[in-house]
Amino acid sequence: MTIALNARDVGEGIPLVLLHAFPLSSAMWLEQREALVGRFRVITPDLRGFGGSVLGDDEPSIDAMADDVAALLDSKGIERAVIGGLSMGGYVTMALCRRHPEKILGMLLADTKAAADPDAVRQNRLRMADQISADDSVGILVEEVLPRLVGPTTFRQRALVYGRVRGLVRSAPPRAVAWAQRAMAARPESFDVLRGMRVPTLVITGAEDELTTEGDARAMTDALPNAELMVIPRAGHLSAVEQPELFNQAVAEFVSALARMR
Repeated sequence: MTIALNARDVGEGIPLVLLHAFPLSSAMWLEQREALVGRFRVITPDLRGFGGSVLGDDEPSIDAMADDVAALLDSKGIERAVIGGLSMGGYVTMALCRRHPEKILGMLLADTKAAADPDAVRQNRLRMADQISADDSVGILVEEVLPRLVGPTTFRQRALVYGRVRGLVRSAPPRAVAWAQRAMAARPESFDVLRGMRVPTLVITGAEDELTTEGDARAMTDALPNAELMVIPRAGHLSAVEQPELFNQAVAEFVSALARMR
């Protein structure tokens, strides 16, 4: 059963849907909305359980999250959109490729990967999900996940950015966090589905990203028939938050080129 997602919908023109990272919300896209609203229709949903969206009772599944996004597009009368996802949002974007490819006009895959989790990573996700459920607290995320969400440059030189990310992590709802961890642990690899996608795709990665590496980004770029790769310097896993000007410029150029092709 799909969830009616809470979403900010601003601007006019070609629809650009941006799907947020774990364990954040659509609030992470503030600077993208402000920079891109004059050129595109920017839609930033809260994925189920996060921000203003309810969690529901479905079993944890990235596919369920993708179906929610497809239902959101249907509710707005949007046949096709540029779909962009960062980290977990990238996993949801790739699930959309698998389940609703007809809705994708172009793709942005940022700081994410097409490979399934190795067993050790999967077990760690499940361990954290169990502890968060038992404690009804996201304290373990602040200890174990937060330090790896941004790169060392941001940690050393951008105290306000790090503080903003820390606040978003601390405000994440425990039930949604545990659910999403289990959903990500169960996701399949997506290389086969990427090989079948002909739409233009922009792959972005932060040069200092330790969670999804430049190697992961290159593997996706190589699998996609029509993709380009951009590496953003001095940015870690949350490249859109850490280096918004460079990120926004790349996205604006990519989506503008797509709009001219329509």
